[in-house]
Amino acid sequence: MSIRRHGFFLLCLLASVPFAAAAAADETAARLAQQVQANQQRYGIVGQAVAISHNGRELFRAVAGLADAQSGRPVRADDIFPVFSLSKLFVSTLVMQLVEQGKVGLDQPAGRYLPDLPQRWHAITLRQLLDHSSGLPEYFDDAQMAGTAQANASFAAGLPAVYAQLADKPLVFPAGSQTRYTQTNYLVLAHLLETHYGKPYPAIAAERIIKRLRLRHTYLGDETLPQQGVVTAYLSSNGQLQRQPDIAWPRYALGHAGLYMSLGDLTAFLQAVRSGTLVSKATLQQLWQPQTLANGQTGWFATGWEVGESGGYRMAGHDGGARVRVRLLFKDTLDGDSYSVIYLTNGSRRGVWSRTLVDSLLAAAAPQQFRAEALSEQLIRFALQAPDDTAVQQFAGALRAGGGLQGPALERAVNNSGYAIRSNFGVDPALPVFRVNTLLFPASANTWDSLAEAYAAKGDTARAAAARATMSALSGGRR
Repeated sequence: MSIRRHGFFLLCLLASVPFAAAAAADETAARLAQQVQANQQRYGIVGQAVAISHNGRELFRAVAGLADAQSGRPVRADDIFPVFSLSKLFVSTLVMQLVEQGKVGLDQPAGRYLPDLPQRWHAITLRQLLDHSSGLPEYFDDAQMAGTAQANASFAAGLPAVYAQLADKPLVFPAGSQTRYTQTNYLVLAHLLETHYGKPYPAIAAERIIKRLRLRHTYLGDETLPQQGVVTAYLSSNGQLQRQPDIAWPRYALGHAGLYMSLGDLTAFLQAVRSGTLVSKATLQQLWQPQTLANGQTGWFATGWEVGESGGYRMAGHDGGARVRVRLLFKDTLDGDSYSVIYLTNGSRRGVWSRTLVDSLLAAAAPQQFRAEALSEQLIRFALQAPDDTAVQQFAGALRAGGGLQGPALERAVNNSGYAIRSNFGVDPALPVFRVNTLLFPASANTWDSLAEAYAAKGDTARAAAARATMSALSGGRR
């Protein structure tokens, strides 16, 4: 089914199913098409490519917008997007293969496999490297992200030089005690793979993933890219688009950067993961268990994948450059009810979070299963209407009586949505959402704290002080 409206191109593939099921599928596809178009207009997305599947059957696939804002070239179905840190999922998958084969142990010290590491890194485990709980310092600084010839030339010539530069730097925190997202972890893991297989990392990824899955539009490193069919990446700068600087990542960085993929190839990779083609389902179930850190908190990652729960589904996925995201959701096991979501963009005027975009697709596809995501989308629409005090009270009353999320889950969903709205649209649209939460949960110090922060950001010191006083009273003076 093809729809072209106001420059919007949609490609939706539906399987042959009985009439009632086909009607429901059509309705779902229509909601998803509307959501994709709404996202493009709401956030100023330049170009996007999305796909969502349920139990391995594709529900919806779409491309929209521009591959390049300057030339006006539209996105095509087989266009190649930079997917940034999704490259880490290749490394994670390859390491999990070695774990499954008994070749390495996740809780073994890295020095056992890589004796040439800086001495103070030897005791860090492979799991801590994968899950960004190693405490390793970053190997580059912000100036090197400028993309200029001088900045690109400042990268160390090789991995031994990187290790030498970092050898005398202390760990940022004791290994296993916190989570801090650091690219250096994946330099070490790519080095581990090269040491085990005796060949460069790109050759390993090509042999064990790219060629095995017959991915025809996947490239590691920008020097391998074709001349045509690659979208231009953009950053958001004060609501305006800015072309992303071309960073000449060195070859040793390709375990964490420099991956380019089409929507079709990324769909094939995610399906291969979900189906147990690359790593068995049993191993994935075991390795996608969140870890408890030494500070008592739950880590964000499990064997390199961001993990969590929503609506009774377990989640595993990853972000790329805050512009792209993949997510797998499954009930209990990978053989249970499952969804796969891919959302690719080449940037937006508002710098929208990739998490917000994926949540919006789940809200459109299955609002009863993913109630937190559906509520978030409802709150965004509400906030953008600039509601007055009466509307805020009515909205809070409707949520209280609606029979959806309740208790801590509702408070958390509203609060998270408020911060997402504040990030994407500014403090003014976020304020009504934080006020809704204080009406729903007037005895929660956290709701008043969030409202106080928003008022302070707006410069309304009187209301900020009043909200903070309420928060302080509820928390017994503890902030």
